[in-house]
Amino acid sequence: MKKWWTASSVISIIFIWFIISLVINHPLILPSPIMVGEAFLGMLIDTHTWVVLGSTLIRLLLAIVISGCLGILLGSISGLSKRFSWWVSPYVSIFRTIPVISIIVILLILIGYRLTPYLITFLMVFPIIYQATYEGITHIDHAYLDIYHLEAQDSRLAFRHLYYPLMRPYIILGFLQSVGLGLKVLVMAEYLSQTRNSVGNELYLAKTYLDYSSVFAWTIMLIIIALILEHLLHRYKASIDD
Repeated sequence: MKKWWTASSVISIIFIWFIISLVINHPLILPSPIMVGEAFLGMLIDTHTWVVLGSTLIRLLLAIVISGCLGILLGSISGLSKRFSWWVSPYVSIFRTIPVISIIVILLILIGYRLTPYLITFLMVFPIIYQATYEGITHIDHAYLDIYHLEAQDSRLAFRHLYYPLMRPYIILGFLQSVGLGLKVLVMAEYLSQTRNSVGNELYLAKTYLDYSSVFAWTIMLIIIALILEHLLHRYKASIDD
């Protein structure tokens, strides 16, 4: 039943898109679903597409891995130490609230075009994983902590057998929120910095050459990639819960 309703929703979106494109009747304003579909199929059989996607996904993976390692580490320390959480809180707040376009421009000036996509993605994703880890630790029932500390004094074992299993759902949720945001921010940074072999640069070139069918096709590709990554994380979470 759920799949049927989802499929009907997608079909309705395509139908509305098709009707609006007929009314506008101008491919440079709104290409039709047929034109975008042809561009999408052409992308699928072009090896350059997969090189571009692979390069962008590697950048995303690298940024999320670094963000995850630091976010879990610092979030865990903050959850266990109020003084440290007070100290690191201003940094996290700045990363969370600063406008994306502002930080991209600043980083382009400071560190150049090559490293900006990595760093901007890290700065946007890190606060999410940090906060998820922090919330995971602070929401652990103190009764569990008291019982465990009565039986064991090893902090490493406590983190492995008590803290991590209880905070894991929060961390996975943080990664789920990070994938979509990280991909959007990364592609935006690639677009502005015109990173070679990147989805952002392909969007820039398509816009420059007025190839709006390719712009829509790349957008659909990004949506599909984000949904696949989130689905894989949901599957991983479900396998752990079982």
